[in-house]
Amino acid sequence: MSPESQVEPADVALVLRPTDDVAVVTADVAAGTRVRLPDGTELEVPAAISRGHKIAIRDVAPGGAVHKYGQSIGRSTAAIRAGEHVHTHNLGMDDEDRSHEIGTGRRALPQVGGPRTFDGYRRSDGRWATRNYVGILTSVNCSASTARLIADQFRGRVLDSYPNVDGVVALTHDTGCGLVPTSEGARITLRTLRGYASHPNMAGLLVLGLGCEMLPAGAVVAGVALREDLPVRTLTIQEAGGIRATVRAGVAAIEEMLPGIDALRRQPAPASALVLGLNCGGSDGYSGITANPALGHASDLLVAHGGTSILAETPEIFGAEHLLLRRAVSPEVGRQLLDRLEWWKAYAASGGGSMDNNPSPGNKAGGLTTILEKSLGAVAKAGSADLVAVHEYAERVTEHGLVFMDTPGYDPVSVTGIVAGGATVVVFTTGRGSVLGCKPAPSIKVATNSEMFARMREDMDLDAGRIVTGTATLEAVGEEIFDLVLAVASGRQTVSEELDLGADEFVPWQLGVVT
Repeated sequence: MSPESQVEPADVALVLRPTDDVAVVTADVAAGTRVRLPDGTELEVPAAISRGHKIAIRDVAPGGAVHKYGQSIGRSTAAIRAGEHVHTHNLGMDDEDRSHEIGTGRRALPQVGGPRTFDGYRRSDGRWATRNYVGILTSVNCSASTARLIADQFRGRVLDSYPNVDGVVALTHDTGCGLVPTSEGARITLRTLRGYASHPNMAGLLVLGLGCEMLPAGAVVAGVALREDLPVRTLTIQEAGGIRATVRAGVAAIEEMLPGIDALRRQPAPASALVLGLNCGGSDGYSGITANPALGHASDLLVAHGGTSILAETPEIFGAEHLLLRRAVSPEVGRQLLDRLEWWKAYAASGGGSMDNNPSPGNKAGGLTTILEKSLGAVAKAGSADLVAVHEYAERVTEHGLVFMDTPGYDPVSVTGIVAGGATVVVFTTGRGSVLGCKPAPSIKVATNSEMFARMREDMDLDAGRIVTGTATLEAVGEEIFDLVLAVASGRQTVSEELDLGADEFVPWQLGVVT
């Protein structure tokens, strides 16, 4: 390289832990650039590297463990020289077992500041809602189109006379018939529907079936302890006289509910009444550095005030489960988490895959290489609170504190389970620009990097990329997220709500035999 073409050293290398073997570059780096490390050392980058990707800060021999976050994220598949790009071409899975210590890392969370509140709707069962929705739940796919036709009658300005009604939402799905009724898949579907039927944010409910399905409409609410203050109607298309007659009857039933729902008023509620869903999608190399740990800080603040946070996505804690196990409140809770991971290993194998099939192509384009790296960043959403419980998919969460729910990593399915479990607000972090709503719960989207936030400003609620640019600290952004959660719980609309997103993202997890 000629002297006149040399590039001045760039301060774009972010080293997360002193023992790490890699740094994350915070800007696109051209070939030949000299990168300055925090200790003053300079490395020449032989090939161009994109923002969010990793460079080696020391030589790694073939087969050597490569560390990020102070943890192994894989083993080198070839010799790696300092300054080189570390990614799929030279980094593979680290299959060595990790030490599973249960309960050795527990600590009490300090409560920062005085009591915090939000303005919510108090329900007759003692829970608090953040929204007032009328939900149309379908027992079977055959009634999905009819449910949408009913909901469509309330679009536009029809609800202007009812300012305290957030909307009428048709929550449709692709199953409900052909399932073996006693199968795991049927149980999960029914549990999910019942979780939505009893959700605090449901202020009115219409359950709609066809009439000949394996999962009839009546079964959705039969034997369920629904709230005394929840108006519920059940209709079947075949008994009502067909689609047109059912639409007329459904509209009339909802119109009858609206005045009573609109009469409800928000009241001050303690932050301890909130149930916060934690999810990430379209992750990138910044996710575990900015948005996820900032959300973890916000989660800790909520838990310290007596509230509840739900971490999920079991395939995306694989390889980082040891960090959660250290915070489990009992051996039973730790064993439940390990049991779910073992189930997933067998489930993946039965489909011809394995748990290290993740990350996705989008994740890799954003700088993530192995599931270990992705999981270490994903677990950061859980902050540092003790793990008090482990739940199966869509089970109702009754504990206060940090809990884990077994869900797939696929965002709509995961968030559907979290909301069925009772989450009244969801925070969704994204580095690639995933867009997601989740009626009846509001979805707050947090961008991991400022470039994507600027590009998709109308789809993001908060920019966590400022942590890397140095204009905000992780703790400050975490406090912003916590404040935003309280504001949204009090009625402030998210960008997803402004766009009326959240009905099509109702996707119950489908398992089991279909006949």
